[in-house]
Amino acid sequence: MTEDNVLIVGLGLIGGSYAEALTKAGFQVGAIDRSMESIEYALDKGIITEGTVRLDKDFVSKYRLIVFCLYPNTFVEWIREHQDLIAPGTLITDVSGVKVPVVYEVQRMLRPDLEFIGAHPMAGRERSGVGNSDCSVFKGANYLVTPTAANTPSAIERCKELGRRMGFGKISELSPEEHDEMIGFLSQLTHCVAVSLMTCRETSEMAKYSGDSFRDLTRIAAINETMWSELFLLNRDVLIRQIDLFVGGMEKLKTAIADGDVETLKSVMKESSLKRKLFEK
Repeated sequence: MTEDNVLIVGLGLIGGSYAEALTKAGFQVGAIDRSMESIEYALDKGIITEGTVRLDKDFVSKYRLIVFCLYPNTFVEWIREHQDLIAPGTLITDVSGVKVPVVYEVQRMLRPDLEFIGAHPMAGRERSGVGNSDCSVFKGANYLVTPTAANTPSAIERCKELGRRMGFGKISELSPEEHDEMIGFLSQLTHCVAVSLMTCRETSEMAKYSGDSFRDLTRIAAINETMWSELFLLNRDVLIRQIDLFVGGMEKLKTAIADGDVETLKSVMKESSLKRKLFEK
C-alpha cells in the first residue's frame, strides 16, 4: 500500500486494536473519539500518533484512508452529517457486524469522489474500551471484505491488504447479503444461545458447580447490550431464520431423548463431531 496514514473513527476495543496493529505495521495512525480519556490513553501507549475529540476538517482531511469503528447506525449518521470533512479521493471502510443495512445506505448517500467498502474483522473480546485493545486477537483470524458493484478493484485490494498488514490469517470476499446470512448463524445466533443459557433459569448459585462446558458455551454471554441489540434488529429477518433452524435441531434432540431413540442421538452426535473438526485451527 502506498498510503502510510490511517484515521480511526471510534477508539473502542476494535478501534484501539486496529490502531495498535496498524502502528506496528508502520502506519501513522490518527484517531477521533468522543472521550479525551481514550485519546490520551492511546497516545500514552503509543498506539496512535495524534488524536482529537473535535470534528475538524483540517484534521480529518489529512487522511486518505479512514476506518470507522462505530456502531452501524452511528456510522451511517456520521456519514450523513459529516462527510463534507473528508478529502476527495479518500477510501472509507468499517468494522460493522451487519452489512446490508449499512453498505448500501452509505454508498447511496456518499459523495461521488469518495468510496466506501465494507469489512468485518472476525475477532474481538468480551471486554470493551481502548484499555482492553489487543491487536494479537487478529493474528490468524478471519477478515471479511464485502464489496458491491459500486466498488473498484483497487479499493477491494487496498481493503484486503489492510487486513493482511494487521495480521489476519484468511481474507475472504463475499457480498453484503452473503455476509449477513453467514454472520446471522455463526455470530448472532451463538450470542442468542449464550444469552438464553444464562437467562432461562436461575444460575447465580451454579458458578461454584460448573465445569468448562458451561463456561465455554457462555463466554460470549457477557455482552454489550447496546451494540448487540442493534445488530440483532438490523439483521432480524436473517437471525429469526437461524433461530428457527436451531430450535428445529433442539426439537430433534428433544424428541429422540423423549423416545429413547439412541440411534438418532448417536447419529446426530457423530455428525456434530465430524462438522466440528472443520473449525479446528
